[in-house]
Amino acid sequence: MNEFRHLIAGPRPVYAPLVFNPISALLAREAGFRALYLGGGSMGYIKAGTEANLSLTEMAQAALDIRAVCPLPLILDGACGWGDPMHVRRTIQMSEAAGFAAIEIEDQLLPKRAHHHIGIEHMIPSELMEAKIRAAVEARRDPDFVIIGRTNALRSTGLEDALRRAEAYKNAGADMLYVTGRRVEDVRALGERLPPPLMYMTGAGGLAQGQITRAELAQLGFRLIVDPTTPLMAAHKALRQCYAALAEDEPDPLLGPEAGKEQAFVHQTIDLEAMLEIERQTVEK
Repeated sequence: MNEFRHLIAGPRPVYAPLVFNPISALLAREAGFRALYLGGGSMGYIKAGTEANLSLTEMAQAALDIRAVCPLPLILDGACGWGDPMHVRRTIQMSEAAGFAAIEIEDQLLPKRAHHHIGIEHMIPSELMEAKIRAAVEARRDPDFVIIGRTNALRSTGLEDALRRAEAYKNAGADMLYVTGRRVEDVRALGERLPPPLMYMTGAGGLAQGQITRAELAQLGFRLIVDPTTPLMAAHKALRQCYAALAEDEPDPLLGPEAGKEQAFVHQTIDLEAMLEIERQTVEK
């Protein structure tokens, strides 16, 4: 059993924050997280586009960069699987080859539209999504690679349709289910009527926003909590304020007048000392 499969088999949910490059993954690991999430929405923003503009190869390359330095299980936001069932077959093959531990696939129209970011959904027939999940299950080589079936139906066609779709995706072979929605009454209904393991996605600010607690999510059968937003919003604010301060010859508002001290923490994060020691033993005697 791989590490991620083991984590979601436990009684408590594993919390996987957004990461978007190797140094963010290392910082998340340093903070004590045991799994990570490569989110399409945030990766799209980083490239000054949207999730709809991303390719599978871009996400696979990001995974290779992250996995080269950080061994934690990495979950792929696989959007709509980058195609119909035949295309999903290759998506799974590449995702496994890139080192992902799991993939999340949703029941949206392809090519995906930017309107998703303002809450407008374009649902595909449930039967097509079920076929995608079956193709994903058949394509995987590692039986512990986790396939997460996602539906956005809750905010477009309502709770009953969302439950019907989620149950169909489970029957098609999804290992875990994710139904979008953060209202406490919806989350409780999902936990009461769908089989675990379930996935929950926080809004910006994470669980600290107080909609529902980690303990209650655990009782409801949620075994994966994902924050796809907060780390990027924090980084964006820090950079926005940094550049504004630099333009006015003012100290960075986060670092203050001792900005140089942060470099020592950067060297610690990337383990510069290990690289220096190799050189001491080889080319810098």
